[in-house]
Amino acid sequence: MDDAFQFINQNHGLSTETNYPYTGVDGTCNAKKEANHAASITGHEDVPANSESALLKAVANQPISVAIDASGSDFQFYSSGVFTGTCGTSLDHGVTAVGYGVSDDGTKYWLVKNSWGAEWGEEGYIRMQRDVAAQEGLCGIAMEASYPTA
Repeated sequence: MDDAFQFINQNHGLSTETNYPYTGVDGTCNAKKEANHAASITGHEDVPANSESALLKAVANQPISVAIDASGSDFQFYSSGVFTGTCGTSLDHGVTAVGYGVSDDGTKYWLVKNSWGAEWGEEGYIRMQRDVAAQEGLCGIAMEASYPTA
């Protein structure tokens, strides 16, 4: 996640999805579109690694960028409920932890916004089990978390 924040800072901002849509294919940079900045940052802060309690404190204040292992079919085919499926800690996907809660059956979870569109999961979100035994968190959610600074 740090590389993305460094890119935004070094390029003096970031364009909008509407102005410069993600296409999913390699191409050349359109500098004219890239120069139309919708937001900028001055830096970023890392959340202490391998601590769901530190992540909880951070998410209580603002959305947090997190890296997770999304390579497993359990994650990829998630549709609803609190995700407790099998996944590792080989971080390969960036998502945003936007909240947390407790399900009706008492399972604590992270509310996470994915980038795969509203057709995936719960309208583009996943509820991932929180407070698991592994210090890295489920799918490594607590390993590399960070947020931008204004």
